[in-house]
Amino acid sequence: MLALTILGNNSAIPAYDRNPTAQVLQCTDESFLIDCGEGTQMQMSKYKIKRSRINHIFISHLHGDHYFGLIGLITSMSLLNRTQDLHLHAPPQLEQLIKLQLDFASTQLNFPLHFHGIDAEGLVVETNKMTVHSFKVQHRIDCWGFLFKEKKNPRKLDPERAKIYEIPSAFYDRLQQGEDYITKKGTIVPNEEVTTEAPLPKTYAYCADTVFDESIAEKVKGVDLLYHETTYLKDLQERAADRYHSTTVQAGAIAKKAGVTKLLIGHFSSKYECLDEFLTETAEVFENTELAIQGCCYII
Repeated sequence: MLALTILGNNSAIPAYDRNPTAQVLQCTDESFLIDCGEGTQMQMSKYKIKRSRINHIFISHLHGDHYFGLIGLITSMSLLNRTQDLHLHAPPQLEQLIKLQLDFASTQLNFPLHFHGIDAEGLVVETNKMTVHSFKVQHRIDCWGFLFKEKKNPRKLDPERAKIYEIPSAFYDRLQQGEDYITKKGTIVPNEEVTTEAPLPKTYAYCADTVFDESIAEKVKGVDLLYHETTYLKDLQERAADRYHSTTVQAGAIAKKAGVTKLLIGHFSSKYECLDEFLTETAEVFENTELAIQGCCYII
């Protein structure tokens, strides 16, 4: 199971109690911070997101509403005596910016900060439970989306049935990997007699700022949850294109073409106070759509 908490859902300018983009994806062992707009660490405190569980931060691109909260969060982590490694995955130019800010303030971090520049599509991170791939989206500057995939879970063991077949506990790990058990007499105990299939791995795709681009659908095909920006309503399609952003119906079209299970929309322009029409317009194209609401946790 994955859980996505929205910390910020607005575009460039904070407005109507909506913060710039930031979200946290939580799995069993750790949390992943995706973008870090202004005010992110205050939102983390408000919604009880533990900084200590975040070992990887992903920054999609270098427009301020997606990373202006980063240096504050990093220095706060150090002030709170963090010691474990922190990995930052972002466009290569961000490394120099972070270094300058730390150098000018004569700040020495208490923990190792590892910078990983993203300059191509492909595998970015592999942990015990997750893989993360980057994919290119079309914005005014280099910009990346991220595809999170749970690794295949081991089969679920039924210990009582295993005891009936007198299978030693030392073999349990191999059962969970799908192996049959062969007794000393040569009898085969089929794996499905003592285990059941684990739930299918979950997938989440974060599609950062982008103009409407149908090729994205192939990159996020079939995911359980897709986040796609909807900066404008459909009547401002030309403005969206001029500013390399997307509209409601365009996000719905991507979700429909990709065959995703659910669509989450955000990155709302500050010109809109009410968001109801965003949901109405998008759902006309892709029914299973929800608004990305700050503080809400979406279970995948």
